[in-house]
Amino acid sequence: MKIRKLFVGLLAAVLVLSSVAALADITIGVPDDTTNEARALQLLADNGIIELAEGADETATKADVIADGIEIVEVQADQLVNQLPDLDYAVINSNFVLDALDAGFEINTALLTEVEEKYLPRANVIAVNGANVDADLTKALVAAATSQQVKDYIEATYAGAVLSVVDEPTDGYDPDVDYDALAGTTLVIAATPAPHAQILEIVKQILAEKDINLDVAVFTGYTEENPAVDAGDAYANYFQHQPYLDEYVAETGGNVVSVAVVHTEPMGLYGGKQADLSALGK
Repeated sequence: MKIRKLFVGLLAAVLVLSSVAALADITIGVPDDTTNEARALQLLADNGIIELAEGADETATKADVIADGIEIVEVQADQLVNQLPDLDYAVINSNFVLDALDAGFEINTALLTEVEEKYLPRANVIAVNGANVDADLTKALVAAATSQQVKDYIEATYAGAVLSVVDEPTDGYDPDVDYDALAGTTLVIAATPAPHAQILEIVKQILAEKDINLDVAVFTGYTEENPAVDAGDAYANYFQHQPYLDEYVAETGGNVVSVAVVHTEPMGLYGGKQADLSALGK
């Protein structure tokens, strides 16, 4: 009888230890850049998955996380989808999910998404060198990018994964711009693939009607687009939200200025090893 009781006790201990070990194995990937990491952690905190230390806000990092049995894994933002099979979950920007559609990753598999007041302040902007803010070429670009045509394209194409934030769209053109003087001009804009470069194809068509050539230079990373505008290698860029641009200017003293707000990309929590939220007790 004593042996049986001992066996039962050992089995119970093993089960307890196994459940603790399983809990400790819950890994959640987040972007490793300052603004997006804080945003991802806030999504987790808003949904009761973690707590953040008092005072942690737009600069929150994994060091501010209060959570038992959850490991926050910092990963380069554009690599989170690739790392997802090795993680239990990951908080990912929707543009990276769109990039990975050919890998069978569907946007509607997000288990949690940001609320409007969280993603709207991080809408993506078109930025130019400060010296060109008031130039007619900039005004022509802005009018095309904030047009009804672009707004309609976003709403028809991305099924809510990308949202237009343009409240008063144009017809594609600025009545105060001398388009005849701009005819034959080539404008180089640095952009990331999805959705930015895709959206710019609509902008390109609008500008082509006025004989302005939009040359979309596609970048796969996120560190070269602002220096390209600073150096004059690109006239404009379209790849970032305002907090990211603010961080770049603060760190480098760069003269890159946003001139239009076009769309936003809600962050979502996606399952990797886990298919639902039950591993998190949800």
